[in-house]
Amino acid sequence: MPYPNLPYPIASYTRGQAFVQALEQRILILDGAMGTMIQQYKLTEADFRGERFADHGKDLKGNNEILSILRPDIVREIHDQNLAAGADVIETNTFGATAVAQGDYELPTLAYELNVESAKLACQARDAFATPERPRFVAGALGPQPKTASISPDVNDPGARNVTFDELRVAYAEQVNGLLDGGVDLLLLETIFDTLNAKAAIFAIEEVFEARGERLPLMISGTVTDASGRILSGQTVEAFWNSVRHARPVTIGLNCALGAALMRPYVAELSKICDTYVCVYPNAGAQPDERNRVR
Repeated sequence: MPYPNLPYPIASYTRGQAFVQALEQRILILDGAMGTMIQQYKLTEADFRGERFADHGKDLKGNNEILSILRPDIVREIHDQNLAAGADVIETNTFGATAVAQGDYELPTLAYELNVESAKLACQARDAFATPERPRFVAGALGPQPKTASISPDVNDPGARNVTFDELRVAYAEQVNGLLDGGVDLLLLETIFDTLNAKAAIFAIEEVFEARGERLPLMISGTVTDASGRILSGQTVEAFWNSVRHARPVTIGLNCALGAALMRPYVAELSKICDTYVCVYPNAGAQPDERNRVR
């Protein structure tokens, strides 16, 4: 069982308890990468605009999250394909669905809608595939943000920042509310390269849980960016775990960046020091020979 030595109580969940029960019984399979699946459709700028954003003043191609409202058929088809392939958990198409990330496309006010609609699409797919013997789950995906609270964007000014902790907290809170309103079973805070960004997300998650009287299981996944074994903001795997442990994640893990072979020792290290379940998804759209090495 997770958390045998924590000085604070284990979380009880208002939804998503079945996910924790399933983890106690077997290894669960997470879905594939949404971004690389979307690339296979070879969409054009027009697909990312639709009629609604036909006159928008900024290019929107690559804003994958907007497809949840413009091309829900594609997003739903990807969810269905992942579930048909055996995924137990599918992620919402919300990796960049915050006011901070959508600000790059001059669409920050779209964030809440994107999260609600993305969650609904994933939940519809979940319900179509779930059975009493094989429940399926929707993880509300919270990405790392395109701006970092710990690292200066200006090499000539180490103290410069392009986002504040409070700006991140507010953006994450809006995202979490949208995901919960859309019906997700759990939250996945992923691809963390800056622990301070993650702490803003955790703060926001706790605020939303308290305000709503709800609590969902939380998965946390960091990203080791090079062979030094550190995330981009400088922490080792052990330091990263100790920085987020207070959030009582039901899983802790690593994803992407280095690929399966180079990630292996850091996942092994994390599994020795953490007191909860370990998650790992080494590749985002890797070639088949690379995927085979994970098995």
